[in-house]
Amino acid sequence: MSFDDLLMELKGQKSAQEESGRIALDKLLNGSFMRKHSSFASFQDFLENGNFQAETQEELNKIPDELLDRHVSRQTDFKDWKTMLEQANADYAANNG
Repeated sequence: MSFDDLLMELKGQKSAQEESGRIALDKLLNGSFMRKHSSFASFQDFLENGNFQAETQEELNKIPDELLDRHVSRQTDFKDWKTMLEQANADYAANNG
């Protein structure tokens, strides 16, 4: 499955996720957010740089937190994955609220 397929899958889940208060990753970690907080143009580029292969949300969840935290710390403005997601959520809410 390509990253575009993953985005389509996440978009298909969009309404259920947004209704439950969760926003799809493609909306949170969009190109603008990634360019602002890292040297990457996309979340997919960020994952590939860390040698992570995650084509679905489930695969992303299987990446050990310590590995993802280390990559986030080295390659973004954030200290860890949780902080990055929190900022992405805050930015999304500010721009779409």
